[in-house]
Amino acid sequence: MSTGKISTGGGQGLGQNPFGALSSAGLPAAKVGAGRGEPGQTAGRPGSATPATKNRGRVDVRRETGNRGGKTVTVVDGFVGIGFPEKEQLTKKMRAACGCGGTVKGGAIEIQGDQREKIAAILSAAGFRPVMAGG
Repeated sequence: MSTGKISTGGGQGLGQNPFGALSSAGLPAAKVGAGRGEPGQTAGRPGSATPATKNRGRVDVRRETGNRGGKTVTVVDGFVGIGFPEKEQLTKKMRAACGCGGTVKGGAIEIQGDQREKIAAILSAAGFRPVMAGG
């Protein structure tokens, strides 16, 4: 008389390893630190000796004083394809490098004072092509 229950007493093991028939023959050897940004790894195309420089487009760097009570402000605009969080990170780097205040307003970055040279260097390092505009 069977009660329809399955025994949970353990019994025999699986009896076979489902991965036992697999082998690594024909697979490429793994590189140590590959894909993890380890030191010594170069960016860019495989086999290239120099890191790839990422061109993220032209941005305008200009100085403004209008409607600001005579205060000078450096404005960076013309960003294509980046969002507000990345603009905030760039603004934070610029404020730290220039030692002044700044904000993101209307899609443009505004930094207090005439800081065009320092800002252009930061933008170049980030892969942008800064173009000086205005006086």
